[in-house]
Amino acid sequence: MLILLLGTAGLAAFGFSQLVQDQAGPVAFLALGTGAVLSILILCGFYMLQPNQAAAITLFGDYRGSDRVTGLRWTWPWMMRKKVSVRANNFISDRIKVNDLRGNPIEMAAQIVWRVVDTAQALFDVDDYRAFVNVQVEAAIRTIGSRYPYDDFEHQEVTLRGNHDQVGSELRAELIERLAVAGITVDECGFTHLAYAQEIAGAMLRRQQAQAVVAARQTLVEGAVGMVEMALDQLSAKNVVELDDERRAAMVSNLMVVLCGERDTQPVVNTGTLYQ
Repeated sequence: MLILLLGTAGLAAFGFSQLVQDQAGPVAFLALGTGAVLSILILCGFYMLQPNQAAAITLFGDYRGSDRVTGLRWTWPWMMRKKVSVRANNFISDRIKVNDLRGNPIEMAAQIVWRVVDTAQALFDVDDYRAFVNVQVEAAIRTIGSRYPYDDFEHQEVTLRGNHDQVGSELRAELIERLAVAGITVDECGFTHLAYAQEIAGAMLRRQQAQAVVAARQTLVEGAVGMVEMALDQLSAKNVVELDDERRAAMVSNLMVVLCGERDTQPVVNTGTLYQ
């Protein structure tokens, strides 16, 4: 078509030169008119496609196909071309408040990498595919957020905080299903923000602190019981001292106080007998 454009432009130039040389005649007028009209028609049919760019072609409102070949392209001038980028787009959603499986309000935000795979669906099946992506991302986050609890202190359930990979995979599958109608796929997604809402953040922090204290106490008591048992067994095995049940209970009590106390104990020296 470039060669044809050069030919028609040359024909128009030939007719114009004949008119300039006062050699006006039917041949000159015909060459100038034909060359000019054909040159304009051919020139209007050219368009350019950049890498990762596509063009949807329509004829009087009828979809005729998509062109994904990059470079200088040409089609009939009366066929409309609408370009669509098929590059990857990175989108970070706003923080939204969601109720998790237990009804606790949490704040969530996600990062989505999406791209157009079907230009016809993106242009003609939805009104604005970019706005459609924004709305569906928020809807998918709310769906996934209400499907799982934020946290499980007993570590027996799938949670939003403890199972990022699994929850992220489900979010991606949910988005792909929702965006398929617009010819859009999701390459990657993940949470960028996940936390309790401000109105319950303080209460949940105290609960976590209490759970941590209980777990620490449990570990401390288990270790103290083992140490007391080991001390009594070694004293009995080496015949260091003979203790009756009452004095054995007193020694166990004193050792547990020493081992489980939060402050350093002050020793009391008994200068009398064992029973005074």
